[in-house]
Amino acid sequence: MDIRKLHYFIAVAEALHFSRAAEKLNMTQPPLSQQIQDLETELGVKLLERNKRQVRLTPAGAVFLEEAKMILSQLERSIKTTQLADQGIIGNLVVGFVDSAAGDIMVDILKGFREQFPQIQLTLHEMTSTQQWQALQDGTIHVGFLRFIEPSKHIEYRTFTNESLVAVLPEKHSLASQPVISVSSLVREPFILFPRHFGASFHDLILGFCAQHGVYPHVVQEAIQMYTIVNLVAANLGVSIVPSSVAVFRRSGVVFRPFEESVPAVPLYTAWRTDVNKSVLSAFLRTVEEVGSITLDSR
Repeated sequence: MDIRKLHYFIAVAEALHFSRAAEKLNMTQPPLSQQIQDLETELGVKLLERNKRQVRLTPAGAVFLEEAKMILSQLERSIKTTQLADQGIIGNLVVGFVDSAAGDIMVDILKGFREQFPQIQLTLHEMTSTQQWQALQDGTIHVGFLRFIEPSKHIEYRTFTNESLVAVLPEKHSLASQPVISVSSLVREPFILFPRHFGASFHDLILGFCAQHGVYPHVVQEAIQMYTIVNLVAANLGVSIVPSSVAVFRRSGVVFRPFEESVPAVPLYTAWRTDVNKSVLSAFLRTVEEVGSITLDSR
């Protein structure tokens, strides 16, 4: 069936007047009447009762009017959805992130992306770096914000941010009143640290920084999530060293203090699969680039 016949029929059915409908359609009346007759012949149903004085819908015509409107509406939605998908404005994206990345910049990225592309379904998973790397390899997430990177054929990455290390102390700790502390002052403190098997590079970076200044942490407790580490410090179970972004948690019972020594950079990477929907991925990476002021390439 020619879709134009539906437009012709709707125009006549709503106007209940062939001349006015023809004028609205910018055509003459005879071809319009012929199109309606052809439609009725094709359907094998009489849609309109007409005489010299009036035009009215038959019961079948009233039903077909509603169906025709639904068909055209669905067609319009399908066309629009297809165009949006081609532009990367519709689809889905699964994003993983370490909890220490859930700070202001990450919030700005998600907020900005949602405002620009509300029809893209965004699914978020809080995961360790090791879990994210495996999920990227498996294809269960499309983009990750993680602390370590390994060479991979199907994964691209860029450095998202470089942070510093800070100490986390119970608020009543003897060092808490100092605006800046020395790492050497933690030499006899019990430590709460991120476990090495969940991120060797990050764990070793902290231990290397401590060892450089003669401190070899006595680890009394390990915790995977940074927020858990902060909570355990608040419970006075020990001290810790974390990326500076963790300070965004602002939990009562703890203080965050910078070190007077030069600290190593703590990178946070953005990594993505190269076989993800290019349009959707590019839209997300553009937002990351705009918010994070970094250059990403989704090729």
